[in-house]
Amino acid sequence: MEASSSSSAAAAPSLPPPHSLPTSSDQGVWADASPLLAAACRDLQDGELVHGENFSLFAAMSALEIMDPKMDSGIERSGYNSIEEAIEDGVAPVPLSLDRTVDVQRSIDVMDHLFSCEATWHKGHTLAQTVFTCIYLMRMERTSSHAVLNSFCRTLRATCNGVISVVSTARTHEEEDLFTMSFGLPLRDEQDDKCLSILNSVEETISRQLRACKAQALSKKKTLEDLESLQDKPDLEEDYCRALLCRLRFRKHFYHVVMSMRKPHGRGLELARKHVASCLNELSLMLKSREFLKSQSNIMLQDDENCTTASGCQPVGFDVSLNSRLLSPTPPRAVKVLSWSNAIRYFEKLLHDLDVICALSLDPVLENVLHFIVQFQKSVPDLVPRAFLQTLLVQDGKLYGQNLFSDVISRALSLPDIIGDKEFQMNEFVVQLGQLVINLLKILCTNTAWQRRKLGKSLQDWSTISMQLELALKREFGETRNVLHHENMCMRVSKQLLIWTQEHAYWVASRFLTLGFELDLYSPGEYCMVYWYMYVVFTKLIEKMQLRVLASNETSRIFKCSARRKGKKKKDHSKDSARDMTFSSSCLLLQCYVLLSEGLSMMLAVLRNESRSCQLPSIFNTEQERFMQHFDLLQKARVPEHISYYSFKESSSRAGITDLVKYNFFKEIQKITPSLRGSFASEPEKLVELRRIEQVAEHNRIALNIISQVGPGDPSLRVSFEFTHHPHFAVAIVKRS
Repeated sequence: MEASSSSSAAAAPSLPPPHSLPTSSDQGVWADASPLLAAACRDLQDGELVHGENFSLFAAMSALEIMDPKMDSGIERSGYNSIEEAIEDGVAPVPLSLDRTVDVQRSIDVMDHLFSCEATWHKGHTLAQTVFTCIYLMRMERTSSHAVLNSFCRTLRATCNGVISVVSTARTHEEEDLFTMSFGLPLRDEQDDKCLSILNSVEETISRQLRACKAQALSKKKTLEDLESLQDKPDLEEDYCRALLCRLRFRKHFYHVVMSMRKPHGRGLELARKHVASCLNELSLMLKSREFLKSQSNIMLQDDENCTTASGCQPVGFDVSLNSRLLSPTPPRAVKVLSWSNAIRYFEKLLHDLDVICALSLDPVLENVLHFIVQFQKSVPDLVPRAFLQTLLVQDGKLYGQNLFSDVISRALSLPDIIGDKEFQMNEFVVQLGQLVINLLKILCTNTAWQRRKLGKSLQDWSTISMQLELALKREFGETRNVLHHENMCMRVSKQLLIWTQEHAYWVASRFLTLGFELDLYSPGEYCMVYWYMYVVFTKLIEKMQLRVLASNETSRIFKCSARRKGKKKKDHSKDSARDMTFSSSCLLLQCYVLLSEGLSMMLAVLRNESRSCQLPSIFNTEQERFMQHFDLLQKARVPEHISYYSFKESSSRAGITDLVKYNFFKEIQKITPSLRGSFASEPEKLVELRRIEQVAEHNRIALNIISQVGPGDPSLRVSFEFTHHPHFAVAIVKRS
């Protein structure tokens, strides 16, 4: 039975009306629905429904089933109806214990559990079910007499607020749409602006205590008379001071990381990087404190993978269900808080990812920016670092908040003379392309699944503006060649813009195709068509890249001649040769991808044509249907043009072992890679990629030799494909049964 939550539910005539229960005016008027529900249970048959007049099938999509633990957020509670009731029952005492040693132990446990909750929140759960399960955070004013806990909680809350601001600005939270929901929680307070000063004061007090402990150990004299100890056991004082200090300092430095990286134009990156290093150092000290804290706990050793504190003790001051009724937009989810060990690993990876972002050179060259994002995504960063990267790249509609995207495009076209040109900036197509580049950067900062989906949809935009540019070029200049110099230059720039747009459409398509391997979207029976499509796209990408560079060189030559005629001083163009060298290296690397794709596609086609063991028919859909399922978005965008399933079918049906051995694409790759090593000597990431390509080529060359010797039609031949050396290009494994 389902019922709408409206109080004006229309009951059947046979059902008795609900009785009103008198209540205090500040709580409103409640109605007892028990007789209504009991009568409904007796009278309703299967398929019948009690509902209000405004109920619809659409409303049924969001209807809740009362008393179902998976849907009814109020059914599972700890027994406390409010935070105040939990506090009165002693769930969150202040101080945490009358025994000062136990108080320190419990304070550290609270810090550790909050640390684990924060990592769990970063992984996509809600604040209400993670960080704000802490009653001390919900009622911060109660901790004012406990300086350590108060300073830690205030700084944590301010940090959470800063992270929410970054993720909300980047809008990457659509992936984990619960991340930024605050559910009315107390996220802000006027005193939070002073959180660092409070934390610094507490840190300085504990630091003095630690120095006094060290001095006492060296001199073997009592030097603690002027300082109040943290707890009552002098022999444990130094270790407790160290354990507290590393946690407080980590909290301080991580707050600085968040605030520094939020500064506009990348001004705080250098400072943030220093704090990242400090955070990593404090994390190592936190790990070192674990053995001491475990030795002081009075419980049996627990599994580290399930403990949310370093000591293994359960923290006080937490209740996981008090905020369950705040989660009305969503069904309650069982949240398993990350263990303390996993939280440490999470923050280590997070800080390393943030360090990579802070090391970014803020280079305005779009090709380098795209390469950086692709490389960064290989480490599979979580939501928070991707949000920081996006907010750094796109600020106020500018790259790094400094460079207009029209200028970024002019640099990509190798037209430095028109950087800042108002007419070029205001050009309709340049404005649209600037917005497409902004969208592309934002898409590349999303997670892999969203990225591929959005890249496929954005291809239509790139294709549309490409066609509009081509039509405008024909309309403005037609086919005539006898035009004035100024018009000729305008035509050249327009042609470059068209070629550049087409090049990036093919770049997006290549990224779309390769991400399918990372998401395991392709089955072995579909590898042939995928590699064939990749071969076509990579070939077109090289073609457009070469055309762009040739057009850029020609336009630059005309600009130089014009400058010399006007008597301008000749500039030093030593960078041109370096750029051309980079271009040729990029083309050669792409040529390796072309050869790998063509070789694998042809090998798979040969095996399919001549070996029954490699034919994998599907009972669910035809090969043409699978082709459209994988490449429909590319086909709609006509990337590339005149390519269809029948093109693939015709190409693959002609594949034979003789041609495959004759052209030996894998051997051709081994001729190209040696010349690339010198070009990539200063780029370790590309050298790693080059080594992967060499390994794939070598293994497939050997596999091809075996297949040609045995014969692809041999019934004992068994060929499988594995991604052991490269995430996108498979290696053939040949066996004989």
